[in-house]
Amino acid sequence: MDKPKHSDTLEHTDIAIIGGGPSGASAAAWLARQGLDVNVYERQHFPRFSIGESLLPQCMVHLETCGLLEAAKAGGFQPKNGAAFCWNGDYAAIDFRDKFTPGPGTTWQVERADLDQRLLNGARDAGAHVEHGVSVTGFTPDAERPELVLQDEAGATRRVQARFVLDASGYGRVLARLAGLDCPSTLASRGALFTHVDGLYGDDDYDREKILIGVHPEQDDIWYWLIPFPDGRASVGVVAEINDLDAAGDDDTARYWALMNAEPRFAQLLQGTTPVRDITRLAGYSADIKRLYGPGFAVLGNAGEFLDPVFSSGITVALDSSMRAAPLVMRQLEGQSVDWAAEFEAPLREGIATFRAFIDAWYAGDLQRIIFHQRQTPRVREMLSAILAGYAWDHNNPFVSASQRRLKSLAEACAQEAATNP
Repeated sequence: MDKPKHSDTLEHTDIAIIGGGPSGASAAAWLARQGLDVNVYERQHFPRFSIGESLLPQCMVHLETCGLLEAAKAGGFQPKNGAAFCWNGDYAAIDFRDKFTPGPGTTWQVERADLDQRLLNGARDAGAHVEHGVSVTGFTPDAERPELVLQDEAGATRRVQARFVLDASGYGRVLARLAGLDCPSTLASRGALFTHVDGLYGDDDYDREKILIGVHPEQDDIWYWLIPFPDGRASVGVVAEINDLDAAGDDDTARYWALMNAEPRFAQLLQGTTPVRDITRLAGYSADIKRLYGPGFAVLGNAGEFLDPVFSSGITVALDSSMRAAPLVMRQLEGQSVDWAAEFEAPLREGIATFRAFIDAWYAGDLQRIIFHQRQTPRVREMLSAILAGYAWDHNNPFVSASQRRLKSLAEACAQEAATNP
C-alpha cells in the first residue's frame, strides 16, 4: 500500500469546520457573515443520503438566525405541523401550532440530500469555503492555534492551522475519537430498519402534514415512523432493540416487512407502495461524549451526543448547538473571555436532558399513556406540544424544568383515571 503523500505546507484559516451537515453549514454561514475566513472540510460528496428527515419547528428559528431559512424554503419541502400516533387501533395527534412556547409552529419533512445541499450552498454563498472528499485524520488542540491534519481521496495529507475548530462531523464523531473524548451512551442499544417508498397516498384519515409514529401492538418499546414527502413518497422505518430486530426474520428485508405488517395502520398504508431504496439497517447510533469543548475547539450536534430518533430531535440539537457556539467563537476571537462550560455546554446539555426525559418516558411506556389519554387539560397538552416541537430550552415550561418527575406523575394520573373511567 502506498504511503500517504505529505505536504510541508501549513495552511491558515480563522475557522475550520469538520463536516458540512446542518450544524456545520449553519455555523459556517453565521461566522462567514461576520467577515471571518471559514473553511468547511467534508468527507463526502453532496448530495448524499442521510437519515433524520423530520424537522421540528424550533429549527426554523435557528435557520433564520444563521441566514439559511430562505435557502431551505426554496426546497419546497413537505409542510409539517405536528405528530400523529397510532397504537392498537387508537389514534392521537399533537398539533405543534397549539403549544405553550412562542415561536414557529410549523416546519418541514425533508429528504436530507436536498436540504443539506441547499444549506451548504447557502453557507458558501455567505462566504464560507467548502471542500469535499477531505477527511480529518489528525488533531492537535491548542487554545490559540488548533491544528488539523487533512487527507484527500488520493491519500495526500496537509496541515491546517485555525484560530478555532468546530466539529460538525455527525456520526463520524471526529474529535470525540481523535481527542479521546468518546464515551458510550447509557441508552439501550437499538437499531432501525428503513426504506423510502413511492405511491403512498393514504386515505381520508392520512395527514401528510404530520409525522406518523406507530407502536407495536404487543411490544410497546418497538415503534415505527412514517415521514411523508411530496408526491406520494415517504420514509418508513421501525426501531427496536437489536435482539428484537434480529428475531423478526432471517434477513433484514424479511424482518422489516414482518414488523411492518404487525402494525395494522402501517400495513394498511403501505399496501400498493413500491420501495425505492434497499432496506437499510442503522444500529448503535446513540452516543455520548465526555465534554463538548476544549482548547480551541467545540463539538456540535451529533458529533457530541446523540440520543434516539423517536422525537426527531437530532437536527434541532445540531442547529441549537451551532447557534450557541458561533457567537461565542466570535467573542473569543475578539479577545473576550468565554466560559464554554457555562455558556455552551451546560445550557446545551439542559435541552438534551429534556429530550432524554421524554425518550426515557417513551420507552418506559409512560409517554404512550399520556399521549393516548384523551382527557388532559389543554394547558398540559400545550406544554407537551412545545417540547415535542423542539422548544426544550424554555424554562417557563414546567415540563422542561422538571421533566422526569412531571412526566412520571402525569403518566400515573392518566393510568389512574383510565382505570376509574374506562
